[in-house]
Amino acid sequence: MTGSINNFQMHNHHENWRNYLNNCNQLVTASKPVLLNGTITRVTGLVMEATGLKLAIGSSCTIFLSNGNNVSAEVVGFSDERLYLMPTSEIFGLTPGAKVISTEVAAEPPKIGKKQHPQRRASDQTKHVNVGEGLLGRVLNGLGEPLDHLGLIETEKSVPLYSRPFNPLERTPVCQPLDVGVRAINTLLTVGRGQRMGLFAGSGVGKSVLLGMMARYTAADVIVVGLIGERGREVKEFIENILGHEGLTRSVVVAAPADTSPLLRLQGAAYATAIAEFFRDEGKHVLLIMDSLTRYAMAQREIALAIGEPPATKGYPPSVFARLPQLVERAGNGKHDSGSITAFYTVLTEGDDHNDPIADSARAILDGHIVLSRRLAESGHYPAIDTEASISRVMANIVSMEHLETARKFKNIYSHYQRNHDLISVGAYVSGSDPVLDRAIKIYPALSHFLQQGMAQRENYDNSIRNLFALFNNQDNQ
Repeated sequence: MTGSINNFQMHNHHENWRNYLNNCNQLVTASKPVLLNGTITRVTGLVMEATGLKLAIGSSCTIFLSNGNNVSAEVVGFSDERLYLMPTSEIFGLTPGAKVISTEVAAEPPKIGKKQHPQRRASDQTKHVNVGEGLLGRVLNGLGEPLDHLGLIETEKSVPLYSRPFNPLERTPVCQPLDVGVRAINTLLTVGRGQRMGLFAGSGVGKSVLLGMMARYTAADVIVVGLIGERGREVKEFIENILGHEGLTRSVVVAAPADTSPLLRLQGAAYATAIAEFFRDEGKHVLLIMDSLTRYAMAQREIALAIGEPPATKGYPPSVFARLPQLVERAGNGKHDSGSITAFYTVLTEGDDHNDPIADSARAILDGHIVLSRRLAESGHYPAIDTEASISRVMANIVSMEHLETARKFKNIYSHYQRNHDLISVGAYVSGSDPVLDRAIKIYPALSHFLQQGMAQRENYDNSIRNLFALFNNQDNQ
């Protein structure tokens, strides 16, 4: 009898504790988290200083303005107890002592008894963005907000804005040619699927037109366009006149024009890359067009100089040259069971100076470069590709030996004529002095015509190769 009473009391004791813990759990679930907050103490140019908060670099904050509005910001640096914040928009109405609240979402704690993958834990603590099939045909800003007035965007997944690199030995090698629809590139500068190319050009030499041709004609499942730091007028023109309805239907456009904050320009480039990574991981072949890599570097320079980083090479702080490969290396082929990202990054050569620090750095980290010539553009030669200064570093690995030898023959004859152009034009060259130059003079009109192509004209890869072989066969038979 005594044992039964003890068992009954023990059962009631456990039941009371169970009810107590359930009540505590409900109270914790219903409670609001304590928000860390601080105050704005100083504003200098683009940077705001805040105290009272201890946050990691890259953390998100919200600043409450005196006019009732609020502005999103990001931690870009710190010194002692002060945080350096960069807003994503204008801060009209900001007053001294404005309240700053951390909006960072804490990472989920590890499950007891389960091993956490270190890369997964690290990526969980980074900023996430929405991705999915619903982005196709839409135009967004750097925050993922629609700019096309077509309503809300339905997305299925959230991914880190800045993904961690995976083992380079797991990346599928570039081994398959990609048809970009442009004859000069298909034949002489063959691009491989998963390659990262630079498009080096000054202003007014047909850069946007060439990008539009590749966006419409490239054999890709999805096209992601990042318009970073360009004029706002050019955004609409690129979408409507150059990309066109045909190109937009399978594209996602992320626009962060020149009048947006440098932080938003950086985030726009990272967001476009994150979208491309999502579709690549879904097994699709993606064409990523980034216009431009130079404006991305300039945005990082603005932020770095504003928080006190010393300038190094021609006014560019060291962090700029660290950021560029971090962005570019995210493109390329994925693992063996995923798709690919073929990327074209435009690089502005101010004053046609190809020794600019950004241009020089981009050449080192990309898999090739296409140079557009102002001299060719001014003579009406479009696309104005300078075949002598351009190169595709993977072409030898993805084309046949016959194709490679014919392309080398083309470049040799074409460049031989260009080097002696002045001599020929003034009539100083005597026919028969140089057999190679005699042949170059004979077939140069055919070579020049081969390199030119209208923006509405598409020529696929197979036809381009056949026309290249036919060009020399016809000349040899004459």
